[in-house]
Amino acid sequence: MNECEIDWNAAWNRARSERPRRRDPSFWNSRAPSFNKHVMESNYEKHFLDLMQPHSSWSVLDVGCGSGTLAVPLAGRIASVTALDFSPGMLALLRQRCQGSGITNITTIHGSWEDDWKKLGIGTYDVAIASRSIVVEDLHAALIKLDRAARQRVYISAMVGDGPNDRRIFNAVGRSLRRGPDYMYVFNLLHQMEIYANVSYISSTEWKSYQTIDEAVDGMRWMLDELTPEEETRLAGYLAAEMVPYEGKWRLPAPRVVRWAVINWEKEV
Repeated sequence: MNECEIDWNAAWNRARSERPRRRDPSFWNSRAPSFNKHVMESNYEKHFLDLMQPHSSWSVLDVGCGSGTLAVPLAGRIASVTALDFSPGMLALLRQRCQGSGITNITTIHGSWEDDWKKLGIGTYDVAIASRSIVVEDLHAALIKLDRAARQRVYISAMVGDGPNDRRIFNAVGRSLRRGPDYMYVFNLLHQMEIYANVSYISSTEWKSYQTIDEAVDGMRWMLDELTPEEETRLAGYLAAEMVPYEGKWRLPAPRVVRWAVINWEKEV
């Protein structure tokens, strides 16, 4: 069977179903503070914007904006940002960041991939981006929405390999890491849609530091759905044995390399 005979949308769904995850708004509401802290410590947005090369006249739609990983730095470099997310907690943090920094050109919209974007007031923009946010059942429908929302370009980032998951944590609690579909599903489906995209890669070496073992356990909990008491004990024991002091905090002795693929295409005039 060649690539053109594969139903990549169905393949995406099958791969996702092999790794059941709870990713409703309540999950992201609870994760919002720790997610925002990690965002502030990461250089992901710098790499993404270096690839994007924003133009001062642009209007940008940021789908799955979170707490403003890209929306906030973009706001100082372009005309306007429309930031869409289905987590009220994430949007509240974004609005707090805007207020604290005096940012006035970001408009937030509470909504999801599956909602009727026209009813939400989402129109067309110079550029549409979906940064680490394509967590959908119907990938084909999501890509069509994103493409239609953009007049000039579209940028998507999707995980490569393990993505943000730390295999050491899964091993510590006795689970196998089922990482789900990565960027190749997106790229191949776009090809079937006759959208011929470019791919670049963001690679970062991440050290995460924590004040206490309990804070480290809480900071890694998001990777593991329904962590049992026994698994939590194993994780805490692993971290207590492995973490080393660094600048008054604690971290694992080796960093983790996280890779993302940035898929982008220019709209045909």
